[in-house]
Amino acid sequence: MNTDKNLIERDDFLKNILFILRETFEGSPVGEPSAYLDREIGVFPTLDKLSAAQVSKEINGISIAAHTEHFKFYLDRLCEFIEGRTEKVNWEQSWLIDEVNDEEWNALRDAVRKAYENVLRTFAKVEAWNGDNIGDSVAIVAHTAYHLGAIRQIMKAI
Repeated sequence: MNTDKNLIERDDFLKNILFILRETFEGSPVGEPSAYLDREIGVFPTLDKLSAAQVSKEINGISIAAHTEHFKFYLDRLCEFIEGRTEKVNWEQSWLIDEVNDEEWNALRDAVRKAYENVLRTFAKVEAWNGDNIGDSVAIVAHTAYHLGAIRQIMKAI
């Protein structure tokens, strides 16, 4: 255990960030504590219930497909930043998809799973958590949770 109160133990931080990250993507485990009020509503259970036609429907000017592509793009870029990327990102590229067919929807959901797995690998490789990579990791959770909430609200309208 680290005796310096200004430092975060790597394993302690990793355990806690992974708990909330897994819950955000995989859903709240039944019978375990949860940060979310609704159970089993993570990204994967939510997206797996939807068809390509549903996610392509625009509600208030945006589709679930657009939200999904955007947060997948964000996951990929934040992992790059954690790994040392310094170049600017063209964030407009993250909003290029509005509609998908069945094949494209399956591919996008698969890409989200791969991006999530990459986040897990990226976090596991971090030797020392500092202000930058802690901020990036918390941003990944918060940003994804925001889009999960937006997607779940759009679902109510379709």
